[in-house]
Amino acid sequence: MPMAPHAISTTPKARRLAAVALGSCLALAVPAGSAGAAPADPVPTVFFGDSYTANFGISPVNNQDNEKGWCFQATDDYPAVATRTLAGKGITLDVQADVSCGGALVHHFWEKQELPFGIGTVPAQQEALKGDTQLVVGGLGGNTLGFANMLKQCSDKLRQPSLLPGDPVDADKPAGECKEFFESGDGKEWLDFKFERVEGELEEALQRMSYFSPDARRVLVGYPRLVPQDTAKCQTAAPGQTELPFADVPQDALPVLDQAQKRLNDVMKKVATDDGAEFVDLYAHTGGNTACDGADRGIGGLLENSKLELLGTTIPWYAHPNEKGRDLQAEQVAAKIETLLNS
Repeated sequence: MPMAPHAISTTPKARRLAAVALGSCLALAVPAGSAGAAPADPVPTVFFGDSYTANFGISPVNNQDNEKGWCFQATDDYPAVATRTLAGKGITLDVQADVSCGGALVHHFWEKQELPFGIGTVPAQQEALKGDTQLVVGGLGGNTLGFANMLKQCSDKLRQPSLLPGDPVDADKPAGECKEFFESGDGKEWLDFKFERVEGELEEALQRMSYFSPDARRVLVGYPRLVPQDTAKCQTAAPGQTELPFADVPQDALPVLDQAQKRLNDVMKKVATDDGAEFVDLYAHTGGNTACDGADRGIGGLLENSKLELLGTTIPWYAHPNEKGRDLQAEQVAAKIETLLNS
């Protein structure tokens, strides 16, 4: 498959200007659909994304007979659930591909992704796009930001060997001092740099969607909220659990994690809006279903056992959506798609 001209993304400003120009051309070239009625024909659709789209932690997973199984893509991830929900409303998605894969960074939209332990690679996610694709849906950004690195910076327990990718931002700094680390000096500079990279690379990913699938409507999906406004709730274990939802992450660091996630949400929303794409604001709709909301939690605790096993050992959720959270994702995504296709 040919690559999009890389010159369109030399700087964030240049990418934004290119996106506006490209969007204008496409708006003129693509005839408007009839308003008020969902399409009668199946809508060719591609889902993309990282572990939050693939719904890491939910079993069973797809591709158990090949290396793609290491993407930990749940058979019933939110793309599958949203597709069923829409079918029940008479809207049929012709899912050409679901290429979501745990661990994906934004640049894996156009570059192949190395799987854990050198087990193999998966193709660039853009290779799933076709000329007749009409809908592209998914989310990327959290891994490029380095959210797992932030968690490891703030937790001695997570610094132990695990499947959670990445290292602490600065292993020489004690986990108990991570609040100060991210609010000043090197930690703040690291975060600012990461946010700039996320913004620029998401701009490029959205442009590539339009390049390979000119008629496609694009839906960028944000991340569900992990940390509640009232962090005192995080000092109580969920029913049936012994570990706190965020394990040994200091309570004073939890607002720092939440602020970083809110900032990521804002960046994603801005990029989508600037490029003429739709945005699903999961953060705004999941404040009562964080990892610290007990029986109502839609996020599995950092060290809470998920539904996955590897070599006879249960893998923790690592703060990913559980089935309740997956259903909340699917509900919001299906609603956005329904509105979009009916417009």
